[in-house]
Parts: sequence; C-alpha cells; structure tokens
Amino acid sequence: MRSALLAIALTVTTSAVGHAAELPIFDAHLHYSHDAVEAVPPARAIAILREAGLRKAMVSSSDDAGTQALLALAPDLIVPELRPYRRRSDIGIWLRDDAIIGYLEDRLARFRYVAIGEFHVYGADADLPNMRRVVALAKQHGLFLHAHGDIPAIERLFAHDPAARVLWAHSGFDRPEAIRAMLIRYPGLWCDLAFRNEHAAGARVDPGWKALFLEFPDRFLVGTDTFAPERWHYITEHAKSARAWVADLPTAVAEQIAYRNGERLFAFKPARE
Repeated sequence: MRSALLAIALTVTTSAVGHAAELPIFDAHLHYSHDAVEAVPPARAIAILREAGLRKAMVSSSDDAGTQALLALAPDLIVPELRPYRRRSDIGIWLRDDAIIGYLEDRLARFRYVAIGEFHVYGADADLPNMRRVVALAKQHGLFLHAHGDIPAIERLFAHDPAARVLWAHSGFDRPEAIRAMLIRYPGLWCDLAFRNEHAAGARVDPGWKALFLEFPDRFLVGTDTFAPERWHYITEHAKSARAWVADLPTAVAEQIAYRNGERLFAFKPARE
C-alpha cells in the first residue's frame, strides 16, 4: 500500500516538475540600453530571448532606440515600454530635467507602448512636476506606470491618479507583509519579482512569500532586470530558475505568475505598417 502511494506521489511530482520545465515565461523587466546594443547586437539579443523560452519580453531602454530595434526584429515577442531616460545617466536627473517631458511626448506620438518605465522615484520626489506629468501621460495614453520606488512614492502616484495602473518594480524591495498591505490598499497595483531571489531557496518558495502568492496569484510577474549589458547572458538561467521555483506552487498559480498575468495585463499588437 505504501509503495503504491509512493508511486502515485512520485508520478504527481514528476508530472508537476515536467510541466514547470515547459512553462512559458513572460519576462516583465528587461532593459536593452545603448551599451547593451553595443555588447549584444539585436539579432543575438532576440536569439537569447527565444533560447530562454520566453513567451513575451517586456523591454525598455535608454534611449528608446534599443527597444524599437528589438521590436522591429521580433514583433511577436517584444512588448515595448517607454523609459524616460535618454542615457543611463538620466536616472539621477530625469525628475528635474524639463527636456525629459518633451522626449516622452515625442516618442508617445510616434510609437505604441504598454507602459512608461521603468523609472526611479522615491518619497516626496513623486510630487515633482515631471512625475505628475508622467502620471498624466500614462492616463492619457492608457499605459501602466512601471515604478522603481518606495512605499511613499507609490502612494503619491495613486494620489495623483487613483485609477492608475502601477507595476511595482522589484516589489519595492520590501517585505511580504508590507507588499500585502499595499496590494489590499491599491487594486491597481501589481508587482514584478526582478532581483527578489530571497523569495525562493532553490526550488522551494519561502513560506511568507508563498502565502502572498496564493492570496494574490493575479498580482505578480517574473522579471530578470538586465540593468547592465552582461545581465543579458543570465536571461536563460533566470527563466530556468523561475520555472523551478514556481513548481512549488499550485499549477494554476504557477502559470499565472510565470506568464498568464503578463499576457493579460500587457497585451500588445504592433501597428500595421
């Protein structure tokens, strides 16, 4: 009897692991900035994304030329978002540089996107005129805000537009209990898990995070965060790691976090030529 039960358990476990190994991945946090374009040419970048088994790749870049180059090569794969950085150095000045708004308005008039971001903003800086204008542009164009920021900044984004839709980069690098409170408070908030490796140890999900994923299976997405060119060579490894740890979740939850949430939230059809 025990051997029969063991055989059933092994079959179920093997089936779950096998399913997880085949899971598509919607990577919600990729950058292909000017230095990455030089280090990993567009054709090679697309090859890496396909080798990793990504269903979709949400990409932003500094400047936007990198994103547009990938989109032109693989419109079936790339989901574009508009980063308010013309170069990596804009990270520290974008909120106080008036030219940034003109840059965004020009790109939004010429191309289609699913989000504005990823951008960095903390605390009261979210009340600055540039940030308020970005929130207004997102509302005008029906776009998400992909925000790398702390809780006070996220609160201010929703104060500017209570109907905003925000993807919280790295889940704010905050604790599960703080993230839970934010998800309850703001129905328009979703979280990416880029660089949040502490939620899983190998193929096991931390109990606190697991409870959060089970309570909010429709509010999380995976992401690699290619913040530097060399990170492009970790995309395949990250996809394998994501498939491994989501196998510790119920199948329906694993599928939502791995790819279904991304496809539902960020559906993108390139404009016809």
